[in-house]
Amino acid sequence: MNIDAILWDYDGTLVNSVPKNIDITKQILSSVAPRFAGGNLPKYLISEELYHVANHQAENWQDLYLNYYGMTESEMLEAGTLWTEFQLKNTTPVELFSGIKKTINEISLPQGICSQNSSENIKRVLQLNKLNNKFQSIIGYDDIPSKSQKPAAYSGILCLKNIFGSTLIDKTILYIGDHEGDVVFARNIEKELINNCRIISITAKYSGANIENWINKPDFVIENPKNLIEIINNS
Repeated sequence: MNIDAILWDYDGTLVNSVPKNIDITKQILSSVAPRFAGGNLPKYLISEELYHVANHQAENWQDLYLNYYGMTESEMLEAGTLWTEFQLKNTTPVELFSGIKKTINEISLPQGICSQNSSENIKRVLQLNKLNNKFQSIIGYDDIPSKSQKPAAYSGILCLKNIFGSTLIDKTILYIGDHEGDVVFARNIEKELINNCRIISITAKYSGANIENWINKPDFVIENPKNLIEIINNS
């Protein structure tokens, strides 16, 4: 098996962004849904542990906001328009997971990122860590239509076209994420790609993913980033 490219999720896979995301969400809620102010925060924003529960169960960010935070659809849509602005203003530090930088630098294959985070924010974090030259394509939630968010295949197809152009023939791609929705995302990309392309799903357990109850199982599970190098070398 020859691997042609690596695609990554961002939050929970490349970086631990939970403290920052909680802080940003609280700020956005105070702007678009002040009824949550004070002691009325949704329970899933009270602690990092509860945030992880909601984040790993929700299908995507819209589902998270609607069905876990209890926002109305209009509040959710307004919150989506504010995310990049609030994120770029927020100074809560975001750290790469241990071993990620070394792993990325060891990979000589084309790499891309498909995320529900802001692409501008992702690029800024990569630049701070001197990794921006390692990624040929970065697709965030603000680069695609709201109804085409992950786990729909749209961002993955766009990311791959940015890397390979229109020559998506006989390609084998690894996609690494931390969420059951990332497994579904990989499967959806493969369904849309014809011409003998394969998307291999890998789940990163190091940020707390618990796959035992997942209906959709990945092809591989990694306990730490260096396990990805082992998969590539043994392919």
